[in-house]
Amino acid sequence: MTTSELTSAFPGAGSSTLSHETKRAGEQAKHELAQSRPGPAAGVSASVSTDVGSHDSASAERLPKPVLAVGSESTQGGGRLSAMGGRWLRAILPPACGLALLILVWAVVSSVTGNTIPGPLETWQQAVEVFRDPFYHNGPNDQGVGWNVLASLQRVAIGFGLAALVGIPAGFIIGRFDFLSRMFNPLISLLRPVSPLAWLPIGLLVFKGANPAAIWTIFICSIWPMIINTAVGVQRVPQDYMNVARVLNLSEWKIATTVLFPAVLPYMLTGVRLAVGTAWLVIVAAEMLTGGVGIGFWVWDEWNNLNVKNIIVAIFVIGIVGLVLEMALVKIATAFTFEEVKS
Repeated sequence: MTTSELTSAFPGAGSSTLSHETKRAGEQAKHELAQSRPGPAAGVSASVSTDVGSHDSASAERLPKPVLAVGSESTQGGGRLSAMGGRWLRAILPPACGLALLILVWAVVSSVTGNTIPGPLETWQQAVEVFRDPFYHNGPNDQGVGWNVLASLQRVAIGFGLAALVGIPAGFIIGRFDFLSRMFNPLISLLRPVSPLAWLPIGLLVFKGANPAAIWTIFICSIWPMIINTAVGVQRVPQDYMNVARVLNLSEWKIATTVLFPAVLPYMLTGVRLAVGTAWLVIVAAEMLTGGVGIGFWVWDEWNNLNVKNIIVAIFVIGIVGLVLEMALVKIATAFTFEEVKS
């Protein structure tokens, strides 16, 4: 029989029974609550801990994993180092192989000729001896290799500087005006192939001295690359630039300084680089004939003394100085060259 049936059958009893059961249930609940008071706190704590833990786990899943990030950065760093190592290897390995091949051929030739031409080891030992005191001075005709190189560089600087002062403006003028271009092109084509040694007697005749004659030879041989390259650069300036200059009614000076010069600069620097190489080539031949102090005279003097080891040392000195000049001018030309010209 259910509680509702008892209530309907015995209204008073049902109510007292329900009241008694309710009272007993309340007392039992109070007793259980008193006994288990720490429990809910622990339960709440456990629940909170569980919730926080689950929240942290979810957050940790969303966050990037530190171990993977470090590994990724390490991998990227290793890749960059590997790429840099590859570039250095590609830059150094071919020249090193070329130098090794030169030394090998040199050693073979020295062995075949019975050491008439000194080998690499003997030449290295002589070079160490020569550069132990490169700036000694025992008189006008007995000086160290350092003084001879400096004397040659001084002549090159003077002759090349004069050629630049004349050749670059002449190239601008010849390239700017079509009549002058057609007038001077045959003369340049006629005089440019002349050997430097053919100009030296003219210099000795005119200047009455070996040093001015050597400077004259450098001047006349290094002027042509600057004239030609500057003129070609002026002629290749886009016609739109010149049309804008005419619309703005610019003077010739303004056109030369604001329109032509920035556009012609890469061509002009190429001519300068070629001219420096020519000047350094010419001075050695000129000094062999004129005498005095200079790397060319030093080579010829060592030949008169039959000191072949010093001649080979001088060949390497001439090549290294020329290489340094070339690399310096290439860096300067690259710094002032536009991207489209580089490509």
